[in-house]
Amino acid sequence: MPAFIDSHCHLADPAFDVDRDDAVARARSAGAVALVCIGESPAMAARARELAVRHAGFVWYTAGVHPHDAASFDPIGDLEGLRDEIAQGAIALGECGLDYHYDHSPRDQQRRAFAAQLALAAEYRLPVVVHSREAADDTAAMVREAGAAGVVGILHCFSGPAALADVGLAAGWYVSFSGIITFKKWADDALLRLPPADRLLVESDAPYLAPVPYRGKRNEPAYVSQTVAKLAEARGLSADRLGAVVSENAVRCFNLPVAT
Repeated sequence: MPAFIDSHCHLADPAFDVDRDDAVARARSAGAVALVCIGESPAMAARARELAVRHAGFVWYTAGVHPHDAASFDPIGDLEGLRDEIAQGAIALGECGLDYHYDHSPRDQQRRAFAAQLALAAEYRLPVVVHSREAADDTAAMVREAGAAGVVGILHCFSGPAALADVGLAAGWYVSFSGIITFKKWADDALLRLPPADRLLVESDAPYLAPVPYRGKRNEPAYVSQTVAKLAEARGLSADRLGAVVSENAVRCFNLPVAT
């Protein structure tokens, strides 16, 4: 059973209200060394913090404003809230970024909220967790600029294009793969071999995107072992070795005081 760190899960989501602590326990049993719980809004960050306090040393959390909520982003109040979460232990900014698929917020406001969080990441020297959907060109431009300012981040739930990965990797960023890579429709194993070993992460994105053989069910961090197995196969490694690599990378990326 390979060890792993789930670099991106939404355990604060109401989908886990009935068994949140049990899901954490199942992740431990499945080989998880640590979990990074995403706080994609002020409310979710507060819930993620509570979980991190309850499972100190195993669950860590982030704080950010998702692009879906960018229309209501307050550059004063929201940034103050993010600073407060950082003071209370948030280890990264995000999930933030750009989503031109759903366009729940106007694109200029998405870019404004994203830029503000990238600037905050530069100020605090924290990594930033980035969501990008059908916005590769604008994301690449902003990642390139942030990288030049010393920001390190994660292209989360990555499924392409390769050109965006190239920009992120050139900026010193990490690429994180989810259960999507186990789906029958997945046909780009070359992308799984693109990031160098020291820039590779895995994630559940739970409760979304459950990997095969759990497709169609609520996802949870314990299932990351399926993603590790697929990624290891594509890269010609054992699952144990791949798990060790992604765990070491997550510790470095998030500056986690966790032994791997």
